[in-house]
Formats: sequence, C-alpha cells, structure tokens
Amino acid sequence: MSRIGKTPVTLPAGVTAALAGQQVEVTGPNGKLSFTVADEVKVELDGSEVKLTPTSDSKRSRQLWGMSRTMVNNCVEGVNKGFQKELLITGVGYRAEIKKDTGDLRLTVGLSHDVTFSAFDGMEITTPAPTRIRIKGIDKQKVGQLAAEIRAVRPPEPYKGKGIRYANENILRKVGKKK
Repeated sequence: MSRIGKTPVTLPAGVTAALAGQQVEVTGPNGKLSFTVADEVKVELDGSEVKLTPTSDSKRSRQLWGMSRTMVNNCVEGVNKGFQKELLITGVGYRAEIKKDTGDLRLTVGLSHDVTFSAFDGMEITTPAPTRIRIKGIDKQKVGQLAAEIRAVRPPEPYKGKGIRYANENILRKVGKKK
C-alpha cells in the first residue's frame, strides 16, 4: 500500500478545489492549476481534503496512485506558496541580466554569442545579482524545466567549477594535471 497515496491532500485556507470527472482544478491566491488524474485512480473531494484511491490492485494502478496524489499536492502548494529555483553562475566574465524592453534573460557564459531565455506564462525570472538567477512560478514542472534548460547552456565543469549550477548543488572537483 502506498504511503504517499493514502494520505489525503489537505487544502489550506484560501485554496479551493473543484472536481469535474477526473480533472482536479485548484484555485488559490497565486492563480489556478489543473491536473487530469488517470482512470486507474478514483478522486473524491471530501470537505477540505482531496482523497485518491486506486480502482484496482494492478501494479499500474498503484503506481499512478502515488504519482497522482503528488501531482495534486504540487498544484495545491503551487497556487498557495509557489515554487522557486535559484541558479549560480561561476566564471570570469560570466553573467546574467534581464533585458529591459522584453523581460527576457540574457546569459553571457563564454560562448561566441549571448543566449536568451524567455519565461513561460505565469513565471518570473529575476537576477538579484549578475551571478544569480531566480526563477519563480506556480507550476513546479515548468519552473524545474526552465531551470534545467538554463543550466544546460553551460553545465559546471569539474576542474575549475565554471558554469551554471543550482544553488544547493555540490560539484565534485577533480585534481588537475601535475608536473
């Protein structure tokens, strides 16, 4: 039995959920998100809780049970608090800036050209310092995807640590060549 799946998703104050068939729509102070639950999982709205149960005892049904509960919980957490990822840039001359006219992120990371990123709908990219990038949004998947795409432009290298890394990421450093 899934430990994650059997715990109900509690709705905090200010967050409401609506059920239309298998689609759960969550509305909160930051916006609105929806998730369509697979047919192998049954969804119930019980007061201020969303309960999910598998329809059968098959392996796929049990797999989708825990995943669906987590996705609904991410929707609730996103519209209530939101999600945030922070990236750090290390390297001489490496920097990030927000274009004034379009609001796009421009990276200068040692390539022959600058790389430009624009945020998805409902997301915000800020640069509190030229070597820090902060991505905020209500959809956890989109925030993580944009952060991964930005990191992939210049992933950190193991010898000097130059590149773009997550704020909580540790880079295993290698020893350089010896004389």
